Amino acid sequence: MASSLAKDSPSLPTGPEKTFFGHPRGLATLFMTEMWERFSFYGMRALLTIYLLSGGPDASKGLQPGGLGMDLATTTAVYSIYLSMVYLLALPGGWLGDRVWGPRRTVTIAACTIMTGHLVLALPGTKSFFAGLALVALGSGLLKANISTMVGHLYEGTDDPRRDGGFTVFYMGINMGAFFAPLVIGTVGEKYDWHLGFALAAVGMGIGLLVFLLGTRHLSPRSSVVPTPLSREERATWLRKGTVWLLITAVFYGVAGLSGHFTLNWAMVPLTLAGVAIPAGVLIRIKRDKELTPAEQTRMSGYIWFFVAAAVFWMIYDQGGSTVQAFGTTKADGQLFGLTFPTSWYQSLNPVFIMALAPVAAWFWLWLNRRGQEPSTVAKFAAGLFFVGVSFFFFLVPLVMSGDGTPVSPMWLVGIYLIQTVGELCVSPVGLSVTTKMAPVKYASQMMGVWFLAVTAGDSVTGMLSIAGVDLSRAGVVGLEAVLAVAAGCAVFMYRRKVRALMGDIH
Repeated sequence: MASSLAKDSPSLPTGPEKTFFGHPRGLATLFMTEMWERFSFYGMRALLTIYLLSGGPDASKGLQPGGLGMDLATTTAVYSIYLSMVYLLALPGGWLGDRVWGPRRTVTIAACTIMTGHLVLALPGTKSFFAGLALVALGSGLLKANISTMVGHLYEGTDDPRRDGGFTVFYMGINMGAFFAPLVIGTVGEKYDWHLGFALAAVGMGIGLLVFLLGTRHLSPRSSVVPTPLSREERATWLRKGTVWLLITAVFYGVAGLSGHFTLNWAMVPLTLAGVAIPAGVLIRIKRDKELTPAEQTRMSGYIWFFVAAAVFWMIYDQGGSTVQAFGTTKADGQLFGLTFPTSWYQSLNPVFIMALAPVAAWFWLWLNRRGQEPSTVAKFAAGLFFVGVSFFFFLVPLVMSGDGTPVSPMWLVGIYLIQTVGELCVSPVGLSVTTKMAPVKYASQMMGVWFLAVTAGDSVTGMLSIAGVDLSRAGVVGLEAVLAVAAGCAVFMYRRKVRALMGDIH
């Protein structure tokens, strides 16, 4: 724990102020809360693909029984749609933080919802599985935008030189939880009992909630404020609209279920379409908002470039938990250096690489900045797209090697996740930071939700392809995605000067 001199305050004496690695003390609270929330989230996610495959036609014989027995296409679709909904719900989560509860209260409600969702997942049965999955998605969406916004609240303005570093430290908390989760929850769930693994995820979220409640005194007072509260008339209007849409949905799916026509696609297809249409509609609505200043309008035009680039990136990157994970489960050798390991452990590779490389990346950007040579945000995004494309070119090698049924070395998957991690470090923490900088004042918390909508759009495309019957594990499809990512990265780099001009005074 480092210390620094506190700023003069009329109400507090001047003295040494405790900091967290040179950052405001509240970052420690948010760091620990996010770490435990990510422990629960990534622990369940590490089990998700293999639980859905277990007992199905594409499953490995080494998996314990008791899963849902889906084929690979349906598994990929469910996994992708679940992730897309997590990030889609970050938008109403940000709206609730801005207009109804404020970020701090919204995070508390979100943590309770997530914990309940994992407890429901711990109950056996298909219906309880999808109900629990929906609750976890809802709670995660509520939490995501608001906890990131509270990190931004800890710093004085967008020009605070510690801001990017603060988000990088925060990002380390995410990855600490993500690293340990598959080792604990994945092992228990995969090797002993699926539902006990889901129950452990609920325990993790409970610890995160307790840490948050005990440490709220260190957060910025802005985190308790509702920036633009709803008027009484607006509340009544939103309640009326919500009730009407809820009734329409209940009647529609009730009729489909009672008539015997309901299938999983009745739920998945509308969700994938919404996952593409809603992000596009939100960006258009914000861009056309006449209350935005000319400078904010210009910055939004530049932000759209980042959004599209991020959507392409996440479309490929998130297949690390579905397409690549399924390949590791069914086509890779389950031993390395004589050690037999659960296949859910593959999901610990990315976070351990993040923890190893994130400090190096932060130091490298700062070193280049002091020399006046740091790449622009646009160039970093282009590099991220390039690396994620290269990871899928690399994926082609073990795909071809396993064509005759021979298990490939797990080291191929280590290489895939390593390359993707390098790309992630060029996109994710930078994207979080640039979103808080470029966000119009009117859409402070909501813009964090908009950033997460890029994940929604990318994962929804993956879900659409799986529902349409496209085999995402085929070498031709993997190669096509790799070409798409590299081409998108080249396009972003070629137009970097135009995008930087649209960013105005934001750097």
